[in-house]
Amino acid sequence: MQNARPNSHSTVKSVRAALERESRIDLHRWPVSIELTADDALVLEGEVGSVAAKKRALEIAGSWLNVRGVVDRLHVAPSERKGDGAMLDSLTASLLSAAELKNCTLRVVKKGSARMVQESGGEDSSGDILVSVKAGIVTLDGWVLSLSHKRMAGVLAWWTPGCRDVVDCLEVLPPEQDNDDEVSDALSLVLEMDPMIPHPEQIHVQTHNYVVTLEGLVTTETEKARAEQDAWCLFAVDKVVNRLAVGG
Repeated sequence: MQNARPNSHSTVKSVRAALERESRIDLHRWPVSIELTADDALVLEGEVGSVAAKKRALEIAGSWLNVRGVVDRLHVAPSERKGDGAMLDSLTASLLSAAELKNCTLRVVKKGSARMVQESGGEDSSGDILVSVKAGIVTLDGWVLSLSHKRMAGVLAWWTPGCRDVVDCLEVLPPEQDNDDEVSDALSLVLEMDPMIPHPEQIHVQTHNYVVTLEGLVTTETEKARAEQDAWCLFAVDKVVNRLAVGG
């Protein structure tokens, strides 16, 4: 870390070295471009292998002394490539099937215009969500009733086949104070929704300063990795500690 105005070459070199030490980031397989602007902001650009790699890269870059900000141009390489239309249809179906979002108005952007998919008005309305997809990047606009609704919509977006990134611009109205218990509750709901987690009741979730710790028992390594991925997909989660045991 630097104590004076950062030197471009040395700062980029140091940040790159820090990224190379992070086990979730594989710069050899997924090269990341790092630049320092004249305004002392770091620009990270490229594809990474997972949501965890993206979040860790941004956190590492943002923690550098005297760096005034991070410009996020990182995207997650999808396991399968999908067209924007197919992605929008898939996400729309997921949002419509989520019981917690059944009282939300849902609109989608197709061919440049918003189309109503589900309408929910009156005092019982729990949100108005506008979904768009461009170049594999999902953007969520509008408002929802709670942080749990916001986090759930964001995770459903990340689950969409072909998704490269999620821009979650959903407002929470009325504003709600975030806290660790809210994160834990939201993740528990997500694990219950995830068809790849057959026994979510066996997973214990703890959150401290937005660091999620997973403990308990799962049946396979795939399930263990999926539970961790779900945690990383949550809005505002900075780190995930996976202590899940794999057993029969």
